[in-house]
Order: sequence, then structure tokens, then C-alpha cells
Amino acid sequence: METWDAICARRNVRQYTNQPVSDADLDRIAEAGWRAPSAKNRQPWDFVIVTDRAQLQELSTVWMGARHIASAAAAIVLVVPVPPDERRKIVDQYDVGQATMAMMLAATDLGIGTGHSSVGDQDKARAILGVPDDRLVAFMLGLGYPADRPLRPIRKPNRRPFGEVVHRGRW
Repeated sequence: METWDAICARRNVRQYTNQPVSDADLDRIAEAGWRAPSAKNRQPWDFVIVTDRAQLQELSTVWMGARHIASAAAAIVLVVPVPPDERRKIVDQYDVGQATMAMMLAATDLGIGTGHSSVGDQDKARAILGVPDDRLVAFMLGLGYPADRPLRPIRKPNRRPFGEVVHRGRW
């Protein structure tokens, strides 16, 4: 798939087939996140790849919007250091967002759907994954082959009109 097609085809997928995602594909998706830009090239992230069905089921309970993780073939969990201040928190969130989007596009390129989720219960997420207390479990990315329809460029996306969003020179 071409880059532009992957951008146009990417959508949130929350229902997956039972087909597993290969280790090679999971590594490629994680590498896309690893290659993402970050402020001062700090690369604040660590990624935990989860494929164990029981672990995925447990992870689906750490946030009300994470139910899809239970039926995913895999999840990549993004972990960052506990920020020392509000500025670092904001910068790390931005950086993790870039890594997440890079992984989403790499997955889409492979025909693998993604659904992102926040994490509410830090203690539970840390316990499930063995993450130390000086780290935050920032976000989760469910991965799997879409159950409803394959990933193809969306011709008429459900988005605000382009002309309403883009401003040139001034608001």
C-alpha cells in the first residue's frame, strides 16, 4: 500500500478476526513506533507487545474504552517514565502520539487494523504487564485483522469539512 493510501485507509478497528498477527508484522509495527520522532530525540517510550489471550482480556479492563483489546490478536502497550513536571508530561504525550500514529500507519500498510485506548487503572495495568512504579502505562493499541471489512482508502471520510479545519495565514 502506498503511504497516502495507508493514511486514507486507516480507521479505528475494534472488532477483529481470529487470525493471529505474525511476530514479524508485530516487530515491523513496533519498529515504526521506534522510528517516530521525539522531542530532543529523547525517545521516552517503551513498548510491550502482548499476544497472550488471558493478558489481553485483563488489559481490556483497565479502561472503559478498552474492551476491544480482549478480542484483538495482539496489543502494543506504550509506556513512558513518570513525568517530573507538567511540561515533560505534555511533551511525552505528544511524542507517544507520534509513535502511535506511526504504528497505526505501518499496521494499515500490512492490512492490520488498530484501535487505540487510554489507560485508567495504572496500578492494574502495571501489575498485568510487570511495569515498574516509575513508569506510566500511557496508551494501548489493539491489533488484528478487521472482522467487518478490509482496510481500503475511505473515499468520503466522516470528518469536519476540510475548508472548516484548514486556515491559511490567519484564523
